[in-house]
Amino acid sequence: MDITASLVKDLREKTGAGMMDCKKALVETNGNIDLAIDWLREKGIAKAAKKESRIAAEGLCEVLSDKNKAIVFELNCETDFVSQNERFIKLVSTVGNILLNSNALTNEEALLVTENAKTLQQILLESVVFIGEKISLRRYEVFTKTDNQVFGLYKHMGGKIVSLSILNGGDFQTAKDIAMHVAASSPKYLSQKDIAPEIIVHEKQVLTNEALNENETAEKPKPQAIILKMVEGRLNKNLKEICLVNQAFIKNPDQSVEEYVKSKGATIASFTRLAVGEGIEKKEDNFADEVLSQVK
Repeated sequence: MDITASLVKDLREKTGAGMMDCKKALVETNGNIDLAIDWLREKGIAKAAKKESRIAAEGLCEVLSDKNKAIVFELNCETDFVSQNERFIKLVSTVGNILLNSNALTNEEALLVTENAKTLQQILLESVVFIGEKISLRRYEVFTKTDNQVFGLYKHMGGKIVSLSILNGGDFQTAKDIAMHVAASSPKYLSQKDIAPEIIVHEKQVLTNEALNENETAEKPKPQAIILKMVEGRLNKNLKEICLVNQAFIKNPDQSVEEYVKSKGATIASFTRLAVGEGIEKKEDNFADEVLSQVK
């Protein structure tokens, strides 16, 4: 397989490994990014793929609630210049109000919602005329709660990252604190019981291969039993880091998130987090080009 420069660049951004190491990893894995990440980790070159979801595309996310309903969505444009434009910011607000007052549950249904005899899809298409860039509703999700539950909403950098938490019990401030923590720490799961067994098996295998490779080059190799204990320790540490309830609470690192909400008489029911452009490769423009594109 031909290993392109863009493929090597993508792997470097995801792992922080050197160019030659990334190219070798891709050659060894026939250009498969996910397998290449594992290969680098096993060799000890990349400890973790912590940059898998780089913010690439532009736009804004939004989180809104009304009574027992909340929505989160991402509205994309082509450049950061436009995402900070007053017209685009106003459009995000308009879209949010339309969707919050609708019965749409999916992205497809959202685009068909009608406002003043126009579908949301038509509104977005017409907005291209005065904004000057392609506009798209990339993600949209609806959440509901009971009267005994509490929503927590948080928006960072005007909507570059948004998060939502739902607590059983507690109060608005506690729920907002958890939403803020989610925005900052980006947990993947609520607790370890939510992690699929095959994911744990895969992670354990990667850590085992990594430990064995380290042991081969060590001055004093460790016995197999010690290696297995090391792997279990690393596995438990990694799993705790990606689970919300086990993370150190951002406002008080001496306390876990679970301990914090428990002290407030609450438990966490669920959460979500959106960051602009996750998983989309960004078109590489410089700022001058962005400005020029607005006056053409």
